[in-house]
Amino acid sequence: LSDELKEHLSQTMTENYAQQGKETITSAVDRLQQDFKCCGSNHSQDWMLSVYIRSEQSGNRVVPDSCCKTITPACGRRDHPSNIYKVEGGCITKLEQFLADHLLVIGAVGIGVACLQICGMVFTCCLHRRIKMDPY
Repeated sequence: LSDELKEHLSQTMTENYAQQGKETITSAVDRLQQDFKCCGSNHSQDWMLSVYIRSEQSGNRVVPDSCCKTITPACGRRDHPSNIYKVEGGCITKLEQFLADHLLVIGAVGIGVACLQICGMVFTCCLHRRIKMDPY
């Protein structure tokens, strides 16, 4: 999970952020960075490889505005620890920690859903047998 997360989160941030037709990805990345108080997949320098940062659309930003501690227009132009979240390990570390902290809840929900599925199959088999014995 960790390797997949590292590969896909980094790719999503560098290739899909603020691109035409990818507005949901952009808002998800912005929310991730604001909720977890992080910037970039591994560190804030990951944004230097981003299609968005290299484009004219960025307006000379070094990081997206969602990396800023206090979001103001064009606050991503200044790459300083007082301005942006510089977390060791970036958003991947924060997301991995969140998943690890909530693994018990995720597992319990998965087991609960599996039990409901099994009960549904048992009741279906019972109904099938009952109909087979007495078709009308």
